[in-house]
Amino acid sequence: MSIVKINALTVPDDQREVLEQRFAARKGFVESADGFEWFELLRPLEGSDRYLVYTRWRDEESFQAWMNGPMKEAHQQAKGDDGGAGAGDGGAERPKPAATGSETWSFEVVQQAPPKK
Repeated sequence: MSIVKINALTVPDDQREVLEQRFAARKGFVESADGFEWFELLRPLEGSDRYLVYTRWRDEESFQAWMNGPMKEAHQQAKGDDGGAGAGDGGAERPKPAATGSETWSFEVVQQAPPKK
């Protein structure tokens, strides 16, 4: 079965809009990766400053191939921006990260249920 990777990003209130705009700008980046199945950016509603970046993959190998290929290149270009900044701007000064912390959680899907029709 599939695997899920959740990146929990700690985002100060004044950086929420920045983070969301950066993720909106990257639309299509991960969707073409081999083995990619699903993406969601989850905004906290109450009691937390942590956004969750949810991705689902066919298997661990697919995720690792993406992390060590396109994702690694984009993060190198963005100088480690945890907030999902877009890649490369000709050497201009990079924007500061929107997130102040990041933690990745990994899960294996053991059960799933599609909606009834």
